[in-house]
Order: sequence, then C-alpha cells, then structure tokens
Amino acid sequence: MPSETPEKKPARSTPRRRTPAYVKATRGVKNWREASEWLAWRDIEDIECITPDQAGVARGKMMPSKKFTSNTSLALPSAVFMATISGSYPEDGHGFSYPEDDGDLKLMPDLSTLSEVPWESDPTAQVICDLVNKDGEAVEFTPRNVLKRVMAAYAKKGLKAVVAPEIEFYLVRKNPDPDYPLTPPVGRSGRAIGGGQGYSIAGVNEFDELIDDIYHFSESQGLEIDTLIHEEGAAQLEINLRHGDPIELADQVFLFKRTIREAALKHDMYATFMAKPIQGQPGSAMHIHQSIIDKKTGRNVFSNPDGTESPAFRHFIGGMQKHVPASLVMFAPYVNSYRRLTPAASAPVNVKWGYDNRTTAFRVPRSDPAARRVENRIPSSDANPYLALAASLACGLIGMNNRLEPDEPASTTVNDNLIELPRGLIEATILFEQDKELVAMLGESFAITYAAIKRAEFETFMEVISPWEREFLLLNV
Repeated sequence: MPSETPEKKPARSTPRRRTPAYVKATRGVKNWREASEWLAWRDIEDIECITPDQAGVARGKMMPSKKFTSNTSLALPSAVFMATISGSYPEDGHGFSYPEDDGDLKLMPDLSTLSEVPWESDPTAQVICDLVNKDGEAVEFTPRNVLKRVMAAYAKKGLKAVVAPEIEFYLVRKNPDPDYPLTPPVGRSGRAIGGGQGYSIAGVNEFDELIDDIYHFSESQGLEIDTLIHEEGAAQLEINLRHGDPIELADQVFLFKRTIREAALKHDMYATFMAKPIQGQPGSAMHIHQSIIDKKTGRNVFSNPDGTESPAFRHFIGGMQKHVPASLVMFAPYVNSYRRLTPAASAPVNVKWGYDNRTTAFRVPRSDPAARRVENRIPSSDANPYLALAASLACGLIGMNNRLEPDEPASTTVNDNLIELPRGLIEATILFEQDKELVAMLGESFAITYAAIKRAEFETFMEVISPWEREFLLLNV
C-alpha cells in the first residue's frame, strides 16, 4: 500500500506593510525616523538645507540625503546674514561691528518644512532651517527667528496671529543687460502683453502653460494657492495664499518666490518681485491680512461676543498707525521700493485706515465678525516675508499692549496729497532706529544689523549715475 503523502499547507503570505501616511505626505514630517523613510520612499538623492537671509534670498548647503540623516552638523558663516543685496558688507558704526572671527551659525532643520524640489532633474528635497549659535540659543538677528520672537510675544499674552499674504509680481522678457529697461513678455497670442488687464481672464490665459507649472510645482511642495489673478500692470500677476500661522505663511512665500522664478525660467522669461520694475506701470505689493485669535477660546479678539468691534481691534490699528512709519524699512527695503510708494497711486503713503477703502494704508475688508481683519497695504513684494510679517504684527501688538487709539476711519480718498511715510531709504532707516519699542520687540541685534545693511545698500546705490541725470544734467547745468 503506497504511503500517504501529507497534504501541503498553502504557504502563508506575508502581509504587506502599508505605507504610512507621513511617507506619502507632500510636506513635512515629525522626526528623523520619519524623514529617513520619507526620503527613501522617493529615492531622494540630494537635499537642500536652506534658510532666508536678510533679503529673503535662500542661503544654505546641498548634500546627499544619506549624509543629511546621519546626524551631520551643518553651519554657515555669520557674515551671510550681514551681507547687502549686492554681496558687500556694512562699515562699522551706528552700533554695528563686524565680528572679527566671523564664527559659524548652526543650521537646525525644521522637518515640518521638508518637501520635494520639483524643478530639479534628479530627485531632490529641500528643508528650511533655523539658526542657533554654539550655545544652542536662537540667533536673534536672523529673519525666521525675528518672526518667531514676535510670535512668542503674542503667545505670552495668550494670543495667536493669523495672516494671509497676497503677492504681486511681473513676468518680463529675459534681460541679461541691466542697462536696458525691462519689457513685458510675449504671451501665447504672439503679442507683447499690455497694461490695464486687471482681473482679466484672457490676461491670465496668455500664460496658461507657465501657470500650470506654477500650480504643479506648488502642489508637489504642499503649497496651497487660494486664487491667482491678473493685476493692472502688463504681465503683472497676483497669488493669494490661504490664511494661517505667520511662520508657515512666511515659509510659503519664501518657497513661492523660488517656485515662480523657476517656472518662469522654464518658459524663457523672468519673474520679478521688484517693487517697481517697469517705469509707467503699477508697482507690486505684498498686502498682509491680519487677525488675532484667543488661544484658549479660538475667538477672533477683534470682535466682541455680540459681533461689534472690540477695543483690541482699535488698539491694533492704533499701533499700526503709530509704529508702521518706523517699520517702513522692512516693508520697503530698497531704493526701488520707494518708487512704488507715490501720491495719487494705489500704493499708500499715509497711515490712515478705513472700511473697504483702498486708498488707506490699513483697510478693513467687509466681513462677518469672526473674520474681522486688518489689511496692511504698505509692504512691497520685494520685502522679506518673515520681516514684513514680524514688523506688521509687532506694530499691532505694541498698540494692544499700550491701548493706543486710532483716529477716525477715512471714508474718502486720502492718498492724493497726504504723505505720512518716509520718502526714502535713509529716512526710513533712521526712523526705525529711533523707535525703541519696536526695536525691543524685534530684537536689538537684529535692528543694528539690519540698519547697517540698509545704509550700505543706499551708499552703493549712490555710486550709480542714472539715465535721468545724464538726460537732464549733462548739458544743462
């Protein structure tokens, strides 16, 4: 009798491990273990460790992803955060002294900002970093830490700020020679774009493929665009971001600027955030919508329980009116910025406020009580978003702390002849240094460093002879 062969049991299949949600997330992880899995799942080869300098330009280091996750110490020279936009350094004076040792500042990656770099050909990621000194303390004069300092001042009061930036920019033809004026690009119609296209859908459609790339690049980085419109200028666009935490929104503006520039280059043109890139065309702004939340209740403190305006709302505006002129150097950081801030234009040169009045510096949009907010219309799009948000929110907090009362709201045009802001970079810098409350809120070492940089940039500009001088002075004086 043949021996029975035992029945073979079916092989037990090993259950597949489900990919964790944090690995699939387009933006941010909680810890280094998650970061390693996130990078491995995407086969990331390189990672850019970046941080904004005083101009909002990305500085940092690139390295292989395996080195990034192996507890490597990253550092940048402190001089990086004392350089002017042209790459020079300020002279000692007015309290500023260049550090003789030019010691290192340590980069500390904020893993909640980890995302892909979608325009790179090789799989690449990026992460925004904070800076600490050798003792592990936050470096006071670096922009992201300046904003964190202001947010900590709000938290001490049991408050949290909510902001929504609107960023305008121009698309222009490539122009490698700075002696020639910038000109609008050619759209899909084959013709150069003209002005007067405010809110024109046809104007947006001229750049459909470029805008598609902006959306795709943004989606890959976990950046969310609320709306995109065509502004009044020739090939001038505006991107509105959804409201949220100021540090997260400053990070988004920082990354959006990189994204939009890269998308434009892909289509053989430049994107510029200069405040006034083209003579005769409107300037570019970065309007900031602001409201303040009670951390315990989640209630907007600008509104009373019955929906009426609260004292905090008025005090916030009062602080803006008193201290924004001294903050202008952070809202209008370059000589070119002041070409945008002119009377009888849409960019305000006053410190008035009003309900849905776009000629005022501080506009209160029509809204329900829960969404009551103050729009600061002064900042230019060339401003460092971290510093612009820090300065704007600092002015409002000082107003709430000191219970400053605003004047009466303006109901008519107030931007014709009323000039209440400094008209130039040096005047704005001096006014900033004199505002002791504002300097204390933002940090003295930051104020000294930033003012020194602005003085140096102004002196560099003064070395340049403009076409206006050659046209009107050459043969007439």
